[in-house]
Amino acid sequence: MRCLILTCFAALILVSGCVSRQDTIVVGSKNFPEQAILGEILAQQIEAKTKLHVERRFYLAGTYICHQALLAGRIDMYVEYTGTALTAVLKEPPQKDPQGVFDRVRREYARRLNLTVEPPLGFNDSFAIVVRGQDARQDQLHTVSQAAQYSPNWRAGFGYEFMERPDGYDGFVKTYGLKFAGEPRIMDLNLLYRALTAHQVDIVAGNTTDGQLLSNDFTVLEDDRHYFPPYQAVTIVRREIAKKHPDVVAAIAELSGKISDSTMQHMNYEAIAQHKDITAVVHEFLTSRLR
Repeated sequence: MRCLILTCFAALILVSGCVSRQDTIVVGSKNFPEQAILGEILAQQIEAKTKLHVERRFYLAGTYICHQALLAGRIDMYVEYTGTALTAVLKEPPQKDPQGVFDRVRREYARRLNLTVEPPLGFNDSFAIVVRGQDARQDQLHTVSQAAQYSPNWRAGFGYEFMERPDGYDGFVKTYGLKFAGEPRIMDLNLLYRALTAHQVDIVAGNTTDGQLLSNDFTVLEDDRHYFPPYQAVTIVRREIAKKHPDVVAAIAELSGKISDSTMQHMNYEAIAQHKDITAVVHEFLTSRLR
C-alpha cells in the first residue's frame, strides 16, 4: 500500500508538473550579466504581452550548455549571437557578411535542429581586444596589428570559450602573428577586467558591449584585419513553442532592432558598475523604449 501511495503521489507530481509546464515559458541565459539582462528582457516582455507564466533559468554556463538545454526542452528560448551559432554550434567557418550569417544560421537551425531564429535584437556583440588605456597611449596603439610587436612581453587573459571556439584564440593569434609571455590565463569573464586593472594580465578578450569599458581607462584595439565574424544577438526558440504560442513570437518580434550597441553597453554598465538590480534595469528599458 505504501508503495502504491508513493507511486500515485509521484505520478500526481509528474502530471501536475506537465500541466503547469503547458502554461509556462522557460527562458534561459548564459553565465554572464549581459545574458541575464537579455533573458530578463525576454521574460518581462512575454509576461507583459501574454498570459503565460515565465520561469527564469539564467547563468547556465556557456554556449554548449544553453544549446543542449534548448534541444532537451529544459528551456524554451535564450539569446544567442549569430557568429557563435555559426561557428560554435553549426561548426561552420566564419563569414563576414552579417545578413549572410543570419540567413545561414536561421536556415540551418531550422533544418538541422528544429529551432527557430528570430530577427536580430539590434546590436552586435563582437569580441573586444582590450588593453589598459595608459599602455595604449604610451605605445600609440590603436589596432591589434600594432600590438603584435609588444605582445611577446605581455601576459594574456582569455575566457574558456575564447580559447576553445573555432573563431577564437588559435585563429586570432595566427591572423595577427601574436605571441605572449607564457600561456594565456584562462579566466572567468567577470574577472578579466579586474585582472587587467591589477596588472595581472596585459591584454584580454572582452566584448564590445561590456559595461566596464565605460567606467575604466581601457582601450579597445581595432580588429583591423577583420578576423571576428558578426555577432548579432538573436533569440533562439524551440519550434514547438513557436507554433504553439504565436503570441510569444509576436512579443519577441517587438524587440527586433530595439537594442543598439550603446543601449546594451549602458544596461551592462548599470548592472555591473552601478550594481543596479537587473530586473529594474530591464523594466526601465522596456518602459522607456517599448511601452
